[in-house]
Amino acid sequence: MAGGKMKKDKQKGPRAPSNHYQGGVTFHKSKGQHILKNPMLVDAIVQKAGIKPTDTILEIGPGTGNLTKKLLETGKMVIAVELDPRMVLELQRRFQGTPFSNRLKVIQGDVLKTDLPYFDICVANIPYQISSPLTFKLLFHQPAFRCAIIMFQREFAMRLVAQPGDNLYCRLSVNTQFYARVFHLLKVGKNNFRPPPKVDSSVVRIEPRKPRPEVNHKEWDGFIRICFIRKNKTLGSIFKQKNVLSLLEKNYKTLQALQGSQNVSLSGNDDMEIARLGDESMEMEYGMDDDMDMECDEAEGEGEVSEFKNKVISVLKEGKFEEQRASKLSQESFLTLLSMFNKAGIHFS
Repeated sequence: MAGGKMKKDKQKGPRAPSNHYQGGVTFHKSKGQHILKNPMLVDAIVQKAGIKPTDTILEIGPGTGNLTKKLLETGKMVIAVELDPRMVLELQRRFQGTPFSNRLKVIQGDVLKTDLPYFDICVANIPYQISSPLTFKLLFHQPAFRCAIIMFQREFAMRLVAQPGDNLYCRLSVNTQFYARVFHLLKVGKNNFRPPPKVDSSVVRIEPRKPRPEVNHKEWDGFIRICFIRKNKTLGSIFKQKNVLSLLEKNYKTLQALQGSQNVSLSGNDDMEIARLGDESMEMEYGMDDDMDMECDEAEGEGEVSEFKNKVISVLKEGKFEEQRASKLSQESFLTLLSMFNKAGIHFS
């Protein structure tokens, strides 16, 4: 029968390729290569970026240049950072001999390991596995840029903008919003990409705070890391843990010894080598930002340990933080508590 024959012929035919193409370039999902194919969405991203004709634009992960073309039409210059040499070649071919060729600079390399030049605006459709380290690399970039428009996995994006009390509010939320204002712009369905990813995405606008908050960022990160060991536990419970008290007491004694012998002040000292809780950097992936797997036994015993424990708890009680939970505290509250600890000689970096 015709139907059976057609089915048989179809089975014998060549199997459809699993990779997707554009301009002869194969895209690999395993490398996070998902090219934005919806022209209306590309226009919307450029429009929301608020690009000026005098702007230098940093584009991360340009792929084959669909978004790059719109950026070149709008700004003064585009600096594109691309890891895949095949994409770099395709990008150069696409704009070679066009009026845009002199206004496009392509840097081949890993953006996390590349010294970024000056730019006014960053626009990026990035592999989702570098979301956290890239975000913090941009936040600490100098000189500060005006804004970044970045496509993230949707859950990561919602963590960036989460507020105290939200289910997704975590250490990532606090750290990002401490250094920048963050806005959710667009939800982007997976079918807007070629090949489509497994999850939906969101476009987020990040505006670095100017001036940058005057705080030792290692101190701040160490403090926030401890507060979010168990974000729904009370701070009183967290700061009574043996490992937390041991860490803080070690820092306390180290600084007392240094200040006694050298009259050293900790304020703003990024070079001080002091113990930290764990060895993960601020740029660790968001999936481990809160509810970290730590020992939860409270401190026991007498003598100096008990005396130091009382010192820590007295700070929490004085500020009425003992029964508060990190999941519901604002940045202003975290800053207040950190300042109180520091005045008592207790440091986190």
